[in-house]
Amino acid sequence: MAKAVGILEVFGLVAGFVAADAGCKAADVAIENFDKNKPGNADALPVPLIVSIKFRGDVAAVEAAVEAGAAAAERVSGVVSRHIIPNPEGDTEKMLKINALDKN
Repeated sequence: MAKAVGILEVFGLVAGFVAADAGCKAADVAIENFDKNKPGNADALPVPLIVSIKFRGDVAAVEAAVEAGAAAAERVSGVVSRHIIPNPEGDTEKMLKINALDKN
């Protein structure tokens, strides 16, 4: 069975690091990767970059990490969205590995 994944989207890279740190301190999880997205309406956002953090672990730990990460990110610049997938399918697992941080 696959590990649960929690995806937390926040405004900005600083909030991403703060959220990742808080989530890992709150629960026994690992960070799978970060991802970035510059939406078309970037100028209208509090920070023009959206960063997603992917936490992996058992469901309870992922839930705790996402909650702690979201609370920490709210104190920096804000949360866009969050979602937990308890048991990702194989094709979803492949998609979770994609990220854009190493691309221009």
